[in-house]
Amino acid sequence: MPSSSSPSSKNKLRSPVLDGRLVTILSIDGGGIRGIIPAKILEFLESELQKLDGEDARIADYFDVIAGTSTGGLVTAMLTAPDANNRPISAAKDIAPFYVQHGPKIFQQSGCVGCGLLGWMAALVGPKYDGNYLHELTREILGQTRLHHTLTNVVVPTFDIKLMQPTIFSSYEVKYRGYKDALLSDICIATSAAPTYFPPHNFTNADDSGQSWDFNLIDGGVAANNPTLVAVREVTKEVLSRSEDFFPIQPMECAKLLVISLGTGSAKREEKYTAEMASKWGVLGWLFNGNSTPIIDIYNQASIDMVDYFLSVIYEAQTSQQNYLRIQAENLTGDMSSVDVTTDENLNDLVEIGERLLQSPFSRVNLQTGNSEPVAGGGTNQDVLIKFAKMLSDEQKFRQSKSQHKREKGTRN
Repeated sequence: MPSSSSPSSKNKLRSPVLDGRLVTILSIDGGGIRGIIPAKILEFLESELQKLDGEDARIADYFDVIAGTSTGGLVTAMLTAPDANNRPISAAKDIAPFYVQHGPKIFQQSGCVGCGLLGWMAALVGPKYDGNYLHELTREILGQTRLHHTLTNVVVPTFDIKLMQPTIFSSYEVKYRGYKDALLSDICIATSAAPTYFPPHNFTNADDSGQSWDFNLIDGGVAANNPTLVAVREVTKEVLSRSEDFFPIQPMECAKLLVISLGTGSAKREEKYTAEMASKWGVLGWLFNGNSTPIIDIYNQASIDMVDYFLSVIYEAQTSQQNYLRIQAENLTGDMSSVDVTTDENLNDLVEIGERLLQSPFSRVNLQTGNSEPVAGGGTNQDVLIKFAKMLSDEQKFRQSKSQHKREKGTRN
């Protein structure tokens, strides 16, 4: 892994945005073990890019920004952290097997009869999991890699419980706030520290001048479980600051923003909870209900839906719907809707959900009802991903051609 150095040494794989026509954004929701679902979508997308541009093509080569919350933050790090050859440490096809292999140890199940009650009682006095395996695994994989080392720009939301405000780790902000150039492992541990599941993460980081900052962080999902809008915000801030890294673009100019937003699945809405059930709950009922935490489920789902709804409205208003792709598995039931059930059966089910999602009809949110509905004549999610892969490949080729032309012109001069 690379050692720490100044943010100015950042090495990006893509050709500069300045030479492009589109700003490309990938976003991955939080959702614990359900990260398997977007992993299967990314595996297909990367395979299509490889058909177009060769087997060495990787997701990080094509996106100007990759954002991820919680489990999505871990996927983001795996897609963008460099190996010894300055290529991503993981191909997209490696991520679902990673979850299948390590998920049961991250979410260690007790496996004893009668432990449901004991687990419930334990959750009253401490987090459900100690997080030790996740912490050790993350540090082993990411080593000394820092935010500025990533092979494309990344955005990872967390929430600081000491300051009571979101803390966004963004490649763009490192230029102005060096103390945010933290180890990727610390960022991933923090954004995954879901309340009641894992303990909060505390660490101190300093910039090159010695200024330090003490972070007291929990899961970014409490602020932005769907981080798509956070990623768009980071781009918009750069545009407003008239960053020389960008071609001429107006803030929130959707025709210039190509966005792929991947969910981790949502529960079957009419079966998750009912008013009759909730009418009997006190504080404990809202915090603990079987294997779930209703209040967190509700906040996370609201965050996810509102981001998709807002972006759908904006893109439709600017007649740029073709530039926004949201893929989400809906109506998950039983263990499949849980964030931490890692039985062999459920892991296999989640892999199958991701694979079936590719064959599902391409859908968009209905702005009148708020429900996701198939687009007439839109084909399947797989069909749309093939089109997006072509757009991403064409954009990369355009940038490379423009960069080459500029180099040749400079040489002649």
